[in-house]
Amino acid sequence: MFSKSKINDPAPKADDTKAAAPAAPAKAPAPEFKPSAPKPKAPASLISSDLHIKGNLRTAGDIQVEGEVDGDIRAHLLTIGESATIRGEVIADDVVVHGHVVGRVRGLKVRLTSTARVEGDIIHKTIAIESGAHFEGSVQRQDDPLSATKAKPATDKAAPAKS
Repeated sequence: MFSKSKINDPAPKADDTKAAAPAAPAKAPAPEFKPSAPKPKAPASLISSDLHIKGNLRTAGDIQVEGEVDGDIRAHLLTIGESATIRGEVIADDVVVHGHVVGRVRGLKVRLTSTARVEGDIIHKTIAIESGAHFEGSVQRQDDPLSATKAKPATDKAAPAKS
């Protein structure tokens, strides 16, 4: 019922290897795909407390601001330290505010800690405001707060229908 195949033989016989060699030319083994190890995440770029930047900042990585920035910031994770002041629009997937922001804040997740001071609008998907945070402006929830288009306010009336 069962038969033993040559695949399971521990070693081919000397006669078998000689006969099989001329029938099929030997090929070099194909190089195997070896996935490279994932690159370690780069540390956050740090803007120290003695640094004042005039201009926009843009990165796909993380930024930690301890100094002053007069301009817009776009990042993946933005941490605004207690000694930091930002004058401009802040756009990031995750925004954590410990310091002072004068301008619009846009983020998927926005967190204002107890030392935060924000003077401007916040557009978010999720928000957390700790007790003691100072905030002046409006808060608007959007499914995609990172998009540049402004959502129309819900108070807009539909155009009258023409007959």
